Amino acid sequence: MSSVVWQRVQPLAFAGLSAETPTIAYLFTTFPKPTETFLQREVTAMLARGARLRLYSMWGGGGEFQGVPVQHFPKWRLFTLLWWIPYEAARRPLVLCEILRGLCTRLAPSWINFWENMLGAGFACLHARHFRKNPPALIHAPWGGAPASAAWLLWRLDGYRYSAAAHAYDIYEHGGDWWLREKLAHAYFVHTSTEMGRRELVKRGVPEAKIVCIRRGLAALPPLKPLRRERAHTPLRLVCVARLVEKKGLRHQLQVYAGLRSAGTPFEARIVGEGPLRGELEALAARLGIADAVRFTGHLAHAAVWETLEWADILLHTGMVAPSGDRDGLPNVIPEAMSVGTLVVSSLAAATTEAIANEETGLVAAVRDTGSWLAALDRLRRDDALAGCLRANARAWVEENFDAHKNAAKLFTHFEEAIRRDEQ
Repeated sequence: MSSVVWQRVQPLAFAGLSAETPTIAYLFTTFPKPTETFLQREVTAMLARGARLRLYSMWGGGGEFQGVPVQHFPKWRLFTLLWWIPYEAARRPLVLCEILRGLCTRLAPSWINFWENMLGAGFACLHARHFRKNPPALIHAPWGGAPASAAWLLWRLDGYRYSAAAHAYDIYEHGGDWWLREKLAHAYFVHTSTEMGRRELVKRGVPEAKIVCIRRGLAALPPLKPLRRERAHTPLRLVCVARLVEKKGLRHQLQVYAGLRSAGTPFEARIVGEGPLRGELEALAARLGIADAVRFTGHLAHAAVWETLEWADILLHTGMVAPSGDRDGLPNVIPEAMSVGTLVVSSLAAATTEAIANEETGLVAAVRDTGSWLAALDRLRRDDALAGCLRANARAWVEENFDAHKNAAKLFTHFEEAIRRDEQ
């Protein structure tokens, strides 16, 4: 294992940062990405704690973030693998044999997962010389796909200590990432953001002591908006923020809206997000006779999402297990809605109930039981006392569990332990 390298460069203007601060290389699939603001908040909180980060984006992204350059990976460089693969193979022939054996003895769960892993491996091979010239104290992969593949291969080539994350997509989509077990087996620690993820990783053979469950978080809590008490007599304002994909259960959500229309309950709904099902969902809304009350906004800037959460009375999350096995962990929009005072009705699927405890911080309904959704919405429309209690408890949950600075401090502690262990 390589020894720690302490970077001696000019300090950045963040608290606690000195010339002796060790460098952590963050490997992202895409950074910054508009739909992954939680990672931007994590990086911001890390910098505020005094972390010295090198940021890498493998697919798109790039530019600068919080004064730190984001090193973009030009795709044309993949052509140079024609000579860099033989070069690295000559240095580490056993690594090449291990990869070839894996390629020949297992099938990737999907083509997209195959190419994600190949992207990570290509990045590692092409950046190996860069890392040798400027080695980090630790490499961190916030996703279990391409970033973890890159971190694992850099470890195999030159012995860098690394940590990796595994979240719902990495664990469940088509049975999970192709190389996940090997990548996590050699990580110093494994970060997941839900207890559901922790339990599943233990089932798959990851040592429990290695797994740390640290949630995402908000950099600052928004003001708690007042409860809109006239919602029982004016159109109920409903919102869903989601990618328009199978696991979000949006067909069932439109059936709920149709049920409201049949019951004579006035409502306005906004579905925020893009995805491959948009055309189908818009056509279904028209067939159900609710197109005039359901607005598909497409992708919105994050500020506009917050404005929509402030507008809404209730956030609906109709998540389900997709045919591919993919499912949500705890979507960040749920605690975001809880923080601002928007009531939440969620399905039982995945890890949503780690935040939404029925009749404590929100209401829970069965995704395919339209009647249970209609009953939950009617309760929240009419019962101010229940709504007030749920809002207060939800805000308290967010303050305790979804603070980006507190959670980044926990993650940073694990980085420091990894670096100290490596130094020894």
